[in-house]
Amino acid sequence: MAGTKRCKIKKGDVVQVITGRDYNRFDKNGKRVPLRGRVLEVLPSKGKVKVEGVAIVKKHQRANPQSNRGGGIIEKEAYIDISNVQVIDPQSGRPTRVRYELHADGTKTRVSARSGQEFQK
Repeated sequence: MAGTKRCKIKKGDVVQVITGRDYNRFDKNGKRVPLRGRVLEVLPSKGKVKVEGVAIVKKHQRANPQSNRGGGIIEKEAYIDISNVQVIDPQSGRPTRVRYELHADGTKTRVSARSGQEFQK
């Protein structure tokens, strides 16, 4: 087993879908709008992320009385490829790449490649 795979997108980041099935969303006026959401889960080993409100799938679920769960068809988010999303720049609000900066005291922080502003933790 090699090392662990790392990614620059973290849980809680606000991202925008830049390609894929959910890229062409339209508002009520028929205008194309970029789909944005908060990252719910990240799987670095598989290169996948789960984004709030993106890639909604329907799952047929059987009732389970022991866990007090009713049956039926539920909607939930599916994983999408990490290359299909970009982090939103905190300064301009546009999609950006992420880079790392090392400070003099040895700490490493994530920084927007577009504006150079740090992301909040």
